[in-house]
Amino acid sequence: MLESVYLWQLLNGMATTLTLFSVAWVMAFSLAMVLVVVRTLNLRICRWIVDAFVEYHRNVPLMVQVLFWYFGMPELLPEGFRSWLYAHNAELSLAAIALALGSSAYIAEDIRSGLRAIPGTQFEAARALGSSYLQTMRYVIVPQALRISTGPLISRALLLFKNTSVAMAIGVVELTYQAREIENETYRTFETFGAATVLYLCGSFLIMLIGMRIQARFALNRGAGHA
Repeated sequence: MLESVYLWQLLNGMATTLTLFSVAWVMAFSLAMVLVVVRTLNLRICRWIVDAFVEYHRNVPLMVQVLFWYFGMPELLPEGFRSWLYAHNAELSLAAIALALGSSAYIAEDIRSGLRAIPGTQFEAARALGSSYLQTMRYVIVPQALRISTGPLISRALLLFKNTSVAMAIGVVELTYQAREIENETYRTFETFGAATVLYLCGSFLIMLIGMRIQARFALNRGAGHA
């Protein structure tokens, strides 16, 4: 068994992992919603921009994206802001941005698939009743698309949670980083990574549980609506 000091070190790493996941997920989901709405506009330039964004983030390895944001993007910032950023946990912030951008491309495609499953007559009916384009998307189309896409979105959340481990490449002290540090110090590989595995499993099961509850609530609301 690992000593309590190392267990606390792993728990601190798990807390950082959950923080990174939560921030990246909120950013990714919000950006994905914007991408979906922009893509539905009847403007070719908007579709081109969204398509380019999605294709870039789906075809460039996530590790490269994280390294680009950490080593490349700060060079484009003013010196004063760059110094402030590095003094205020730049690793965590830039890792969250890179993870969010990479995940938003996939989430946007999942929600887009949900949109395709909704009959076009619902959009036309909402517009005929006097709803604006944004009101129709917000109150009629998007909620149904999210309900249809709940399963894939849960899978994306699980993938994002596991992908937080790539942040150790730029020095984010998350769970995998802490496990590697402990293993290097103690040479107790099995106990260290075994404990890290258990923590990752607990995090994954928690995300799955939350997702299942959301699915159940959607199903309940849908049943109440039909009743």
